[in-house]
Amino acid sequence: MGRDEERTLGDLKSVRQMLVDPTIAACRGRIVKTTGDGMLVEFASAVDAARCAIEIQRGMTERNVAVPPDRRIEFRIGIHVGDIIIDSDDIFGDGVNIAARLEGMADPGGICISDDAHRQIRGKVDIDFGDMGSQSLKNIAEPMRVWQIRVGGESAPERSAVPTVPVQPLPLPDRPSIAVLPFDNMSGDREQDYFADGMVEEIITALSRFKSLFVIARNSSFAYKGKSVDIKRVGQELGVRYVLEGSVRKAGNRVRITGQLIEAATGNHIWADRFDGDLEDVFGLQDKVTSNVVGLIAPRLEQAEFERVRQKPTDKLDSYDLYLRGMALIHQRTSLADAYKLFKHAIELDPQFAAAHAMLAWTWMARQATTGSPLDGPERFEAVKHARLASRLGEEDAFVQSTAGHVLTYLGHDYDLGSSMVEEAITLNPNLGFAWYSRGWVLLMCGETERAIESFDHMIRLSPLDPLRVSAWIGMAHAYFWLERYEEGCKVARRSLRFNSNAHSLGAFIINAIRAGDAEEARKAIARLLRVHPGFRTSHISEAFPVRDAALRGEIGAALRDAGLPE
Repeated sequence: MGRDEERTLGDLKSVRQMLVDPTIAACRGRIVKTTGDGMLVEFASAVDAARCAIEIQRGMTERNVAVPPDRRIEFRIGIHVGDIIIDSDDIFGDGVNIAARLEGMADPGGICISDDAHRQIRGKVDIDFGDMGSQSLKNIAEPMRVWQIRVGGESAPERSAVPTVPVQPLPLPDRPSIAVLPFDNMSGDREQDYFADGMVEEIITALSRFKSLFVIARNSSFAYKGKSVDIKRVGQELGVRYVLEGSVRKAGNRVRITGQLIEAATGNHIWADRFDGDLEDVFGLQDKVTSNVVGLIAPRLEQAEFERVRQKPTDKLDSYDLYLRGMALIHQRTSLADAYKLFKHAIELDPQFAAAHAMLAWTWMARQATTGSPLDGPERFEAVKHARLASRLGEEDAFVQSTAGHVLTYLGHDYDLGSSMVEEAITLNPNLGFAWYSRGWVLLMCGETERAIESFDHMIRLSPLDPLRVSAWIGMAHAYFWLERYEEGCKVARRSLRFNSNAHSLGAFIINAIRAGDAEEARKAIARLLRVHPGFRTSHISEAFPVRDAALRGEIGAALRDAGLPE
């Protein structure tokens, strides 16, 4: 298979996953079969079929705006209402044949329908039709009247063209940069513009709370409202690497919001999703969608930056590039020692780099947590020193405050200060999953188990694919242990062990398993723990898991002893 063919098949797969299959399901359709790059779909009504076809073609039009011409995919769709023959899961007959012939008559990106389908659709779908007159269809005895659905000429807002004068690209900032363009109001009701505009303003405000991002202000983004934009040109004019665009479509009391994150220079789609809701609480829906969008795209931006820096020549790396490489190692759980060196080098190049100080301290904390072995005095001193310095340098940075607060609680045993710092981080940026993660651990070490579980749950909801969710499950397993909910503790600990078998995750499983009455599984895990960390002992618990309440630490130690871990 040639490279172009492989790429096309990959693009088709992506389009199906992101647009076609979800739209068919939402319109109550059933995919009967696929044939190469085509498919046969059965619907309960012609109206459902038409709405599905329109949604798909509009979605493809939106997608193709930012796709190079040689990579654009355009579908033809034919719709007919007629008798069919059902054979197991397949369907046959003239109805199927007519639909196939109508598809062949459609223009790329177009929809052709039979006269029978037109009679059932008209007046029920807000769309314009073009009469193609009587047409002879191959292998169909009688000529048929055929209609064209005008997908591009209906209720979508009219757009003025952007003059194609040469543009001098603005230099890209040294941080991930993004512009959020005004969302298209696809409902046809201009009075609904307020909702689409409000959604974009909320997303801009929420993204602006991430100090690691460079976010274009609202007034510059809204200069593109109502215009047909070229994403590459937008990136050059605003000096950003990424562009978020989307649409809002209202039907009755329901609304659908779609969004897609695009790399401006290449047109590559990094992320796309859609959100459905009721309009009974407009502002509540805006908050929900904003939280979901921001929680999902912030990690995608981070991953895209990791990949960009990975491809950059080593001798061209600046302090931020070094920091990103260190963060990539943290996420990949490959080498804390190498990540430490990268953060240290970043600080040497920029001593005021608050996030690099915070993450250097974090590597020491992670080493103690994953090995179960207490740090030496100088190592602990260095970690606490950099955490305090990070806190002073990054007072308004939620990521820095949550990281430093976590370290100062875990290694500095300053529970009150650590608690106040992670709470401040949540105030600074309530959509930052990492802040909720750190807050969960700090609450756990302070003995607030129920609130810790809630915080971990919220972190995973905001960032469901985050690598740190594995560590969050470990924290939840400890919380369930102290709440005497041992079966739940075993369940989440097992989940973490599928990804990571360090001392922390194994210990979380062991203490829950022994108290749940599963001594055999607990002892197997002890053997596994000692193979990975031969020097691990029950006496390490007070340092490896510095919980404020000595009685809680004692419960962990007792459970480990009962499971057979050496003192």
